[in-house]
Amino acid sequence: MKRKSILAVAGLSAVLVLGGCARAGQDSPSSGGSSEITMWTHSAGNPGELAVYQRIISEFNASQTQYRIVQQNFPQGSYNDAVTAAATAHKLPCLLDMDGPVMPNWAWAGYLQPLGLPDSLLDSLLPTTVGRYKGTVYSAGYWDAALSIFARKSVLDRNNIRTPTVDKPWTLDEFDAAVTTLKANGYRTPLDLGAADKGEWWSYAYSPMLQSAGGDLINRDTMKTAAGTLNGPDAVRFFTWFQQAFKNGWADNTGPVGNQRFIDDKVALSYTGVWNAKDALASVGNDLLILPPVDLGKGPKIGGGSWQWGISAGCKNADGARAYLKFSFQDKYLTAFADSQVVIPSTTAAAAASKYFSDTGPLHQFVVLSRKFALARPATPGYPVISSTFEKAAKDIMSGADVQPTLDAAVRSIDTDIKSQNGYGF
Repeated sequence: MKRKSILAVAGLSAVLVLGGCARAGQDSPSSGGSSEITMWTHSAGNPGELAVYQRIISEFNASQTQYRIVQQNFPQGSYNDAVTAAATAHKLPCLLDMDGPVMPNWAWAGYLQPLGLPDSLLDSLLPTTVGRYKGTVYSAGYWDAALSIFARKSVLDRNNIRTPTVDKPWTLDEFDAAVTTLKANGYRTPLDLGAADKGEWWSYAYSPMLQSAGGDLINRDTMKTAAGTLNGPDAVRFFTWFQQAFKNGWADNTGPVGNQRFIDDKVALSYTGVWNAKDALASVGNDLLILPPVDLGKGPKIGGGSWQWGISAGCKNADGARAYLKFSFQDKYLTAFADSQVVIPSTTAAAAASKYFSDTGPLHQFVVLSRKFALARPATPGYPVISSTFEKAAKDIMSGADVQPTLDAAVRSIDTDIKSQNGYGF
């Protein structure tokens, strides 16, 4: 399963979208007298996800008579286009989900209003599941994803490689030594970094490595420039290592996308996410290790911030939308969502009740990694440009481009976009 922490890609024609939006965006009294509130999701084609939503909606609608939630589902690939077209036509639904890193762009563009949920609820959620832009909460989510390095204990033991822990992760020198040893002892390509993937995966997966090395996508103190963070000495050192990993044959970008090469024991180490853990467990069993990320100098980091819920700026029934969202964040629903989709519940209580993520669950390590190492992507409206620019630069470097000039060009592109938008309000 390709987890939906990855940013949706445009795909549906504006003409078709607008036709649907004009109808879906009208919240009005239903035949029973209750106010109808439309809710959009990106979940078409995901029956497990839809089943949990249908349960929540059914139980909310049955719990009161003032509001009635009506769900409409879009394929993930066309979802962002649908939202953009509906916003242009002033036909957004009241409730809509969104990938966490795109939320600041939608808030800045005027699509969203402050979420307005109780602080007690928001404080109970994992920090990376609460979306803030300029100090205001605009979104919140039921779950998060997390990255890890999958390994087989038997393979590490056979090669006399230390098993890292969250308190003592691999250093970069240890990691380099490990993949060198594995390559010399039977693995033609010992490491799967997921480099055959595309789109938001590149920022989600590799910018935490950059941050662990001391760089970043942008200066988060000001949100006005990438200079010095994306092209400074720490970033150059990281990308020099990144390029060398491919030159040395430790990793490649031949694919397939996913975790199949690890399951088939064609690679010894797989940098992948919680969405691949269930299949890995089924294939590898008790030999599976869910390892922390490598400490590249400034502490381990992994990506955080996935799909979340918000309320549109023009919602006529914002009180009802908030009532539904508050209802939907019950722990029993978060647990059901987590166990259906194999994602990390956003509350401690929901994780404790999960068959996968409880303290004794086989995937509890992902909860530990998320709480200890997760870092959200920069909360700026400029993020979509930052992400696509980062992907191009990283792919060019992987393919052999000179590191410093490539990063300098990326910084110029990002800073030019920020200046063209008057700093995006910062």
